[in-house]
Amino acid sequence: MSVWQLVAVGLVMLLGLVGVLLPGVPGQAIVWAAVLWWALTDMTPAAWGVLIGATALMLLNQALKPLLPPRRPDESGAPRRTLMIGGIAGIVGFFVVPVVGGVLGYVGAIFGAERLRLGGRGAAWTSVRSVMRATGYAVLVELFCCLLVAGAWLGAVLWG
Repeated sequence: MSVWQLVAVGLVMLLGLVGVLLPGVPGQAIVWAAVLWWALTDMTPAAWGVLIGATALMLLNQALKPLLPPRRPDESGAPRRTLMIGGIAGIVGFFVVPVVGGVLGYVGAIFGAERLRLGGRGAAWTSVRSVMRATGYAVLVELFCCLLVAGAWLGAVLWG
C-alpha cells in the first residue's frame, strides 16, 4: 500500500472518530470501513488480524449500546461546544498518553470547559456528572472502541 493510500485511510479514520462525536454520523462504521479498505488492499496477516479484532470490538460495542444510557445532549445542560471539545481532547489524549489519555482527555476537557463557563470548581464537577449521565458514557464507550481500532491500525502500520 502506498503512502498516499495510508494517509487517505488515516484521514477516513479521523473522519470516523470525529463522526462519533456528531449526532447522525455513523463514525463507528466509517472507522471499520477504513480498516476494511486497508486490510483488503494490504493483504498481510497483520492487516487481517487488525480487521478481525476491529470487527469483534465493534460488535461488542454494538452489544453494549442498549446497556448504556441513550444520548440526550440537550438534557446535559452543557453547550455542544463543550461536548465537542471533550471529544477532540479525548482523541488527542489517546495518542499522547496511550489508552488512558482518551478517558482523561475527554473528562478533563469537559471539566475545564465547564469550569471556564461556570466559574467554579463545584459547579463544573456537577456539570461533568450531568454531561456524563446524559451523553458522556455512551459517547465515551463508542469513541474509546473506535480509538482502540485506530490505535491498532496505526501500530500495525508503523511496526508491521
